[in-house]
Amino acid sequence: MSMATTTIRIDHAMLPDHFDRSRPNAIAEAIETALREDGVKAEVLDIFSHIKVELSTSQLTAACAALAELKLI
Repeated sequence: MSMATTTIRIDHAMLPDHFDRSRPNAIAEAIETALREDGVKAEVLDIFSHIKVELSTSQLTAACAALAELKLI
């Protein structure tokens, strides 16, 4: 049985001011930690032009709520 996955991309230029854009790896780590604290298992990576969040589609609603709290969506 395969699991559906969702990828969310957050452009570096769209990051809120409270994130230090000069440290994209730290941003990815902070987002992954925040998601994990909200019970969302996700892999968050800094890609050249954006932050990539990959997660199980079944956790999309919870992930969106957590990302909204961080003012990322």
